[in-house]
Amino acid sequence: MLFSELKCKDVINMRDCKKLGRISDLEFDQCSGQICKVFIPSGNKFFNLLCTEPDICIPYKDIKQIGPDIIIVDIRC
Repeated sequence: MLFSELKCKDVINMRDCKKLGRISDLEFDQCSGQICKVFIPSGNKFFNLLCTEPDICIPYKDIKQIGPDIIIVDIRC
């Protein structure tokens, strides 16, 4: 799967069924090449200028399923 395909999927938290947003960035382990974390912008950002909240950081281990349209995660908000 390409990153361009991954970032078009909605991320849903399975604990409360809320849509968290879409993946904006990834963090890789330099030694293993594996994905460590995914980042989702928080709040409504207008050109990334008006939002002071940090991005939502989700450890890769908390991703439960990647489907054709959504990514299901299990995190506490």
